Amino acid sequence: MKKIQDRIAVVTGAGSGIGRAVSLELAARGADIALVDVDEAGLKETRIAVQANGRKASTHVVDVSSKEQMSALPEQVVAQHGAIHILVNNAGVSVNLPFEEQSIEDLEWISGINYWGVMYGCHYFLPYLQQAEEGHIVNMSSSAGLTGMIGQSSYSSTKFAVRGLSECLYVELANSVVGITCVHPGAVSTNILASARMEASHKEKMLKMFHLAMPPEKAARLIVKAIEKSRFKLVFCVESRVLDFMKRVWPVLTLKLMRLANRPKAQASS
Repeated sequence: MKKIQDRIAVVTGAGSGIGRAVSLELAARGADIALVDVDEAGLKETRIAVQANGRKASTHVVDVSSKEQMSALPEQVVAQHGAIHILVNNAGVSVNLPFEEQSIEDLEWISGINYWGVMYGCHYFLPYLQQAEEGHIVNMSSSAGLTGMIGQSSYSSTKFAVRGLSECLYVELANSVVGITCVHPGAVSTNILASARMEASHKEKMLKMFHLAMPPEKAARLIVKAIEKSRFKLVFCVESRVLDFMKRVWPVLTLKLMRLANRPKAQASS
């Protein structure tokens, strides 16, 4: 986009983490923000922080997995802001369990938020973005959207789907005023693990590792810069960059290494 100043941005998952950080980064660059989340208390905190930057913020308590709520959201935003220029489909959750241990309810839960939330966002907001002088969509995939991983079958499936949708839109919107960015972060210090469905002992280990993760504020700066430069693919965090390189250069070997890491030690060494 040529400018961020005085644009209207819609950010899902804005109550915390990357969503909050992106909202504040956009506000710091002069945008007004429609904040979307199921966490009403988190939205209030983000709204206060956006307003402290001298920008207008509206809050919308919306479940992105709800077709009814998402279909009504664009008109709610226009009613308060007058237009829509940027959509950041950031809301997401995680399940980290072997596939056979995941319930149908787990699969429906993660697909509703990670996949349908992005699909609804793109579908219902695109007509409004196309009416603007210029527009941009940011879809949050993941390093798990680059290659299959242990315990990530449902999460990876949704993130591959987001990547596929983003690639198709990038092609289809070639002659449009709307740009698109597909983001593949690695470990970023957010609250996604707090709501993740996984074994308690594994969650505890993951939370300790996430202390070394990228701060969401740094991730937000990279994302907003990608919007400004109309960059399609954005990969950040060391582990995500390494996986991206490996999967492009050695696609099958990368999966074989994943399989090897999943074997019992005795079997792997035999």
